[in-house]
Formats: sequence, structure tokens, C-alpha cells
Amino acid sequence: MRLIGTFMMMLVAAGLFVTPAQAQNGPLRIEITDGVMEPLPYAVPDFVPENGAASQMAVNIARVVAADLSGTGLFREIGKEAYISQITSFSSPVEFADWRAINAQALITGAVAVEGDNVTVKFRVWDVFGGQELGNGLQFAGTTGGWRRMAHKVADEVYSRITGESGYFDSRVVFVSETGPKDDRRKRLAIMDYDGANVQYLTDSTSLVLAPRFSPTGDRVLYTSFESGFPRIYILDVANVGRRGLQSREGTMSFAPRFSPDGQRVVFSLETGGNTDIYLIDISTGAETRLTRAPSIETAPSYSPDGSQIVFESDRSGSRQLYVMPATGGEAQRISQGSGNYGTPVWSPRGDLIAFTKQSKGRFHIGVMKTDGSAERLLTASFLEEGPTWSPNGRVIMFTRETQGAQGQASLYTVDITGRNLKQVRTPDGASDPSWSPLQK
Repeated sequence: MRLIGTFMMMLVAAGLFVTPAQAQNGPLRIEITDGVMEPLPYAVPDFVPENGAASQMAVNIARVVAADLSGTGLFREIGKEAYISQITSFSSPVEFADWRAINAQALITGAVAVEGDNVTVKFRVWDVFGGQELGNGLQFAGTTGGWRRMAHKVADEVYSRITGESGYFDSRVVFVSETGPKDDRRKRLAIMDYDGANVQYLTDSTSLVLAPRFSPTGDRVLYTSFESGFPRIYILDVANVGRRGLQSREGTMSFAPRFSPDGQRVVFSLETGGNTDIYLIDISTGAETRLTRAPSIETAPSYSPDGSQIVFESDRSGSRQLYVMPATGGEAQRISQGSGNYGTPVWSPRGDLIAFTKQSKGRFHIGVMKTDGSAERLLTASFLEEGPTWSPNGRVIMFTRETQGAQGQASLYTVDITGRNLKQVRTPDGASDPSWSPLQK
């Protein structure tokens, strides 16, 4: 369809490309590799309220859809003041000439109905210059309390139809909420929508908590707590906030947990007798397997999406570097080759890249490299930043950035894997250590 073709030409002109086989045989898979592109102009008129109760919600849903799309940096919304036509009925024909006149290349129209606590949202995506609908109209139904989720679902579908990639808007982030002065920081687990809305707290601040990590299905969270005096790993059920501790040995410290891709096991670091190695534990049986045996600190393990390999951080070479080993343990290969220290590696959900934190020449960076360590690219730089986590589609990285000085505070930021579109995620208080969920079901 013409809209996707136009979008592809814009990307190519900006130094980006689409693989030929994908362009010929199915939906386009646009891979942004470099350069600065001109965002695609689009219009999202307020959705049409199909009854009186839907008036404000129709406006709100359209605004969230627009915020999602514009927030990617790939799309630019055309303001209402430029409109020539108005959308007053979901079924009315679109006056394409009016939208072409204001250079809208995509048009999203929708309608909302509210009956009691139930909401129905339907929408269409139009290729303005092609003069046709892009895909088929869809309808989502839910409750009034879940209207933002429905807006995110609409935005995900629009994003997917235009870019050929899956979206990431209908997802959540678990993180550490921070309050209080820097020398007496109070920390508790919190969860929110990917854009910072709907913050809920999962623990109180009586005990230090670290490193929350979502399960592959998004229903459970691993984290480390110091409530016993030693760091210990817990599994928390997101729906009912029930939790239980993983089996641990007396007098040891366990931390840096992460689920296996099947959600049945947890890989983590265990310190015992002054040595820290990586272990694997079966959640149902408690059976434990030691994966590394080195007189050094081995930590921050992360699985490849297929579960066959683990990337981790180790100082076995004299400085903190990244290594990859089989998921069953065995010989590890160093993949980081640049100067400086590397840590907190996380495998992309696409399997093609590893994100990491790098400390070099007094600055911290978030970067990505291929899984063999080649093609390293630093995306950010600041006084202190760490802990990258991937969006469900592998397009965006969220991380922690902390400001300098006694009043310094941690905040969450996102950046595209090209290094473009760096922006802060607004949270009620300080925030650190994010973990991005998969798309919600």
C-alpha cells in the first residue's frame, strides 16, 4: 500500500533501509540503523462518541494514541488547527483531498461507546495519499477502568501496520521507586504503564529492594530484598502481590536474578565463602546447578531469547567485561573488547543485540553490541547511568540515569536503539532499575 511505500522511501532517504526479501514477501520490517529521519505526519481527530457517556473518553483515548505514536520519534502529529475536514461519524466517507492538503500521510479515525462500566473502541487506519484503508478496522472491548490499555492497543496496531513491526505500548514496567535524601534513600517496588501512568506500589519501604525482573509472561516479578539482613531473592505475583522466597543457603547472599525464557528456572549470582558465581535454580523443585567456577565476581546473567546461551558480567580478566557461555555452563567467551568497564548486559528479545552499561573516562554510557561483541555503539552518556531493559519489540531501551551531587536523583529514560529520541519517563518520585514487561495479553 502506498502509505507503507512512502514511509519506506522516507527511511531510505534518511540513511535507513528495508530488507528486500521482506519488502517483497510480506509486511515490511523497517530496521532503523542510522541517520535522522523526518517523522511521518499523521492526524488523529478526536474519536467519535457514540453516546453521551463516551464524550470525554473518546477525546482521552485519541490523545493517548497520539502520545504513543509521537513519542516514538517516528511520527509527527498534525494539530487540529490545520484540519479542513472533521470526522463526525465513524462510517462517513473520508475526504482524502482535505487530509492530503495538510500533508497528513496517515489518518486514524475511531469511535467510542460507553455502557455502564463497559467501553467499546473501534478504529480505522487510512493511507491518505493512497486513498484507501490500511488493513481492516478493529474493535476492542473492556472496562472504563482499562480505557488506557485499549488506547495503547489501538496505538500498537497502528504502529504495526505502518512500520511492519510489533508495537510496545500495551506493556508495563516494574521499577524501584526512590524517596528521601541521597544518604537515606527509601526504596520500594512499583509498577506502571510503559509511559509512567497508573503507578502502583508492590512493596513498602521498610527493607531495601533491588533488581526487579519480569517473568516472560509478565505475571511474576523476581527481586532481591535485604529484609533478612542478607540479600535474598523473592518471587512476587503481580496480580495479588503474594510472594515467596527462593530457597537459599544459610549465610550466603543471592542477587541479580533473572527468569529463563520458559519461566521455570531462575539464573542468579550467589556469594559464598568470599566467591561469587552464577547458579541456576528450578523454581518448582529447588534443584540448584552451579554454572561458573572462577575465582572472580560473576554476576548479572541474562538469557538469550532461545534459552541456549547466557551473557554475564565478570572481572576475571582484571576489569569488568562481558562474557557469553552455554546456558548449561561451560567455557565462556569474552565479547566486550573496548576500553573501560562493562556491566548489566541484557539480551534483546529479537536475539540480535546485547545492551549494556559502560564506564569509560569518567562517564557512563548505555550501549548495544552484536552478540559476538562486534559493532559496539554507545547510545547515551552522562554522569551516571545503568541497568538497560528492552521494550517488547526490541526497538527501545529504558534505563536509569542519576544526576550529580548531594541532591542527585535517579530517573528513568528511554532511547531508541539508534541513539535517537532520548527522553525522560515521568514518575512521581525518583526511579531506578526498570524491567520492561512483554506485551500484555
